[in-house]
Amino acid sequence: MEEITQSAPSPPPAATAPTGTTASTSKRRPGTSAMSRMKKDCLYFTVSLQEGFRYVKATILGQALKITAKNEKEATAADLQATKMQVEAADEAENIKKRLEKSL
Repeated sequence: MEEITQSAPSPPPAATAPTGTTASTSKRRPGTSAMSRMKKDCLYFTVSLQEGFRYVKATILGQALKITAKNEKEATAADLQATKMQVEAADEAENIKKRLEKSL
């Protein structure tokens, strides 16, 4: 019975995190509340969803334009336009996230 109840020896004091902080709390800013973090995370999630919808829209539009193209030149232009729209969607999302980071 003694063998089961004994616990493992505690780690030496040098192995603990300095100043008593853990890895999960060291990433957070000290003055942010849980609601503030949740609001920020929701905003980031919304921006990511918008980016995804814009990307899908660009892909579908590009495919539709390629299907309706009358020649190779129009198909290439449609593909280029779709790629450009996808890049713009990613850039816009990145810019919005940077603005959110500065404001929050």
